[in-house]
Amino acid sequence: MMRTLPTELGKGNRGGRSGGFLCRALLAMVIASPSLFGQATTSTGNLPRVVIPTSNRPTSPVRPVQPGNGILYPWRHNITVTVFWVGEQPTQNNPTPNHKSSWDQEWAINFGGYDDPDPGARIADHRTGEFRPKHFTPRLNPFYIALPYNDVAGWSRHKPEAAKVIPWFARMNPAPGKTVLKGRWVQIYDGKRSCYAQWEDCGPWVTDDWEYVFQGKPPKNRNNKAAALDISPAVRDYLGLQSGKKCHWRFVEAAQVPYGPWKKYGQTTGAAGPASTPGAADPDAQRRYLEYLRKLRDEQYLNKSKSDLENGR
Repeated sequence: MMRTLPTELGKGNRGGRSGGFLCRALLAMVIASPSLFGQATTSTGNLPRVVIPTSNRPTSPVRPVQPGNGILYPWRHNITVTVFWVGEQPTQNNPTPNHKSSWDQEWAINFGGYDDPDPGARIADHRTGEFRPKHFTPRLNPFYIALPYNDVAGWSRHKPEAAKVIPWFARMNPAPGKTVLKGRWVQIYDGKRSCYAQWEDCGPWVTDDWEYVFQGKPPKNRNNKAAALDISPAVRDYLGLQSGKKCHWRFVEAAQVPYGPWKKYGQTTGAAGPASTPGAADPDAQRRYLEYLRKLRDEQYLNKSKSDLENGR
C-alpha cells in the first residue's frame, strides 16, 4: 500500500478537493501510526545518537610545545680543549681545585667521588656505552664541560650583561642570582664523531668571556694554546680528544640531545630542565638507552666480516 501512495496522491490532486483531502488524511495517519498499515515500528536503537560533552577535556591529547626546541645555535670552530675532572687538585695549569664548582659547593660529594682521569681507572667502551670511573657509579652526568663565563656575581644578583647576551635568559626568567647556565647542553664535534655534555663549571682561566661564549669572538685566554673549553674524562674518552687538541662545539636545547652514554647517569638540573633525584632511574631514559645499545650491537654485527661470523667472533 505504501508503494502506491505517490500515485494516489497524484490522482487526488488532479481529480478534485475531496480526493486530495482523503489522500492527505491517509498520509497523515501513516506518518502518525505506521503500525496501523502493517509497517514495523522503527527502533530507537537505529536512530543517530547525539552525544553532548559534559567536560572541557580535549578530544585528543595535546603535547606541550617546549620553547626553544627549533633553535639552532652557531658553532664555535677550532677551539682548544683541556681535560679537567671532579676532585682535581690545583696545579700550575689549573690553580683552582675542582672539589666544588662555580655553582655547586659540594660538587665532588654530589658526583659521588673522585672522577679519576687515569685511563686505567676508567671504563671506556663504545660497545656498551659505558664511560665512567671504574670504582663507583656517578650520581651526576660524567659528560660535563666548563666554559669561561659565569652569569652570577653572587648569591643575589646576575652580572649586568647576562640578561642581554644569554639567548635563553628571558625564557628562563630566573630569580636574582640563580644561574641559567648550569646543566646547559652542548654538542662537541672532533671531525669524526659528536658527543653531548652539560655545562657544570666555569673556565678555563677566566669567567667573564661572554664575547667568546655567546658571540663567537676569539677567546680572551692565551694560556695553554688559548684553551677555551674544559672537557671531562668521559668526553675525552668518547671522542679520543686529548688536552691541546681542537674541536668544534655549540649549544643545543635539551630536547635536541639524542639518547646516548651522556644520558645514562645523573640528573637533569638547572638550565637543562626540571630536577630529579640524583641517581634515580628514569624508565623512559632506560628504554631509550637500551634502544641505543641495540642499535650499536646491530651496527657492529653488520660491520663484521664473513670470517668473523664463521668463527663466532
